[in-house]
Amino acid sequence: MRVLLLVSAFNGLSQRVWCALREAGHDVGVLFATGPQDIVDGVQAAQPELIICPYLRDRVPAAVWQHHRTVIIHPGPVGDRGPSSLDWAITEGAPSWGVTALQAVEEMDAGPIWATRTFPMPAAAPRKSSLYNGPVADAAVECVLEVIAKAADPAFRPAPATELTVEVQGACGRPAMKQADRAFDWTQPTEHIIRRIRAADGAPGVRTTLAGLEVFAYDAHPGLARGARPGALLGRRQGAVLVGTGDGSVWLGHLRDASQSRQIKLPATTLLGKRLRGVADSPLPPGTEPEGPSYRQVRYRRSGPVGWLAFDFYNGAMSAGHCRRLLAAFRHAAAQDTRVLVLRGGTDTFSNGIHLNVIDAAGDPAVAAWANIKAMNEVCREIITCTRQVVVAAYAGSAGAGGVMLGLGADIVAARQGVVLNPYYDMGLYGSELHTFTLPRRVGPEAAQGLIDAKLPISAEQADSLGLVDEVGPRHPEAYGEWLTALAVRQADARGARLRQAAKAKRLAGERVPLDVYEARELAEMSSDMFGDRSGFTAARRAFVGKVPHTGTPARLLLTQRAEQSTARPRQLSRPRANTPAADAEVRVRSAVPMSA
Repeated sequence: MRVLLLVSAFNGLSQRVWCALREAGHDVGVLFATGPQDIVDGVQAAQPELIICPYLRDRVPAAVWQHHRTVIIHPGPVGDRGPSSLDWAITEGAPSWGVTALQAVEEMDAGPIWATRTFPMPAAAPRKSSLYNGPVADAAVECVLEVIAKAADPAFRPAPATELTVEVQGACGRPAMKQADRAFDWTQPTEHIIRRIRAADGAPGVRTTLAGLEVFAYDAHPGLARGARPGALLGRRQGAVLVGTGDGSVWLGHLRDASQSRQIKLPATTLLGKRLRGVADSPLPPGTEPEGPSYRQVRYRRSGPVGWLAFDFYNGAMSAGHCRRLLAAFRHAAAQDTRVLVLRGGTDTFSNGIHLNVIDAAGDPAVAAWANIKAMNEVCREIITCTRQVVVAAYAGSAGAGGVMLGLGADIVAARQGVVLNPYYDMGLYGSELHTFTLPRRVGPEAAQGLIDAKLPISAEQADSLGLVDEVGPRHPEAYGEWLTALAVRQADARGARLRQAAKAKRLAGERVPLDVYEARELAEMSSDMFGDRSGFTAARRAFVGKVPHTGTPARLLLTQRAEQSTARPRQLSRPRANTPAADAEVRVRSAVPMSA
């Protein structure tokens, strides 16, 4: 079937739907909703049999939905309407929620129903982005696949919403949530404050005052401190600040200056700067695990012969400081007497590469970008050269740009079903992360070049077929954790681990071209992009950080120019095993872009 995805942005959900439909054999394209007439013209050019809108903020023009079957994916259950469905559900503590696929009509979110799914809400308030990229995305993909099946049936007619049972209480038409609805006072309980901030996480945040500055707050976590004055700054750690509440304290990881028109979120300590004079640092020594909840981006624990190094950076963005923190933790973990080291990213995101927001806010962005990519490379080098343990890179969440490349030097790459790997963007950067060493050794030079040229997302399953990842575990995060534990325990067999690591050490020692040479070549290219701006990195970065709307759809995504991935070949034909020599294969990377916000 010819399917067109009409979207406001090619976000994580849109990419998951795109991957799922292509793997099911459909001809799928994307059209950015850049304006009513552009939408009409784009649909006319594509001539789709079905239009699906997995992420659309604007109204579908009547000239489109009156002539083409158009299905909206709404992040709410049957009976729910409005643009702030998830915000209301989290704020009010809904016990369950859902996703509905409904046909576009004149009134938004009011069309007949094609498919619906419901799911239980987490007991603790989830971040809106976590809810959206987790249960909502899972339910949305199921709805889309059901829509596709029904669209192939000439006798199918969607059911009016009034004829269906409303399974979720509280689902109803709601207006867009305003700051007055989100507002809190620091004298209120911690749970109340966290719930409101998490309901606005991603966008737009919650407006409040810290140290006399009007800010929008994001990235909230419970603290351990008690008895402090509400609203007072109590401490700082790893970019976050600790703020007193009515019954305890809250860590805030990221803030946005409310007086600035550009919507740039930054680590809280970066934004507050000199206002933090006199606020004590609250460090945690490497390798320790505090009791109870505590703000910590990197954690290490040991379970018998397996060491677990978990990291979770907000939105997957890794500044130079984040990279140095992860590097120190990795070296600490590698020095322990274990046979397996599991490097596990967050369930939302494994990594999205270098931190473009921090770079853009720096006094000299080029210097900041250079320091960031060099720090990222240090982490990649440590993973590649670790021979004391079997290293497992666990992609529990999706990855983008340099974050995809981050774990490719591990002995085993284990992804969770449903994650999307999106290595490349048009950001005016050549890319580094030692990918010219790791990528061809995993997929072969031809497939590596195909991935780089295509600049398209791939699912965990397709990555497995290419050799980009070695294992794919269950979709549900808890089931994936159990599966990953079993995988790590199997790899911890003493004799097998020794043989694997001896072979790796021999292989690295026998490399004809030193690892330094690969990095030097990559950094030479990156220097031209970062300092010479030869490919438009400055403008692309500012557009990304400032969330400048798209002006058109990239040709590679259009339905009229279907792009078949040259890399999608049978596993046995394109899969050199992980980290095996590939005849000193190199890959000419033109736009591998590590980026995050």
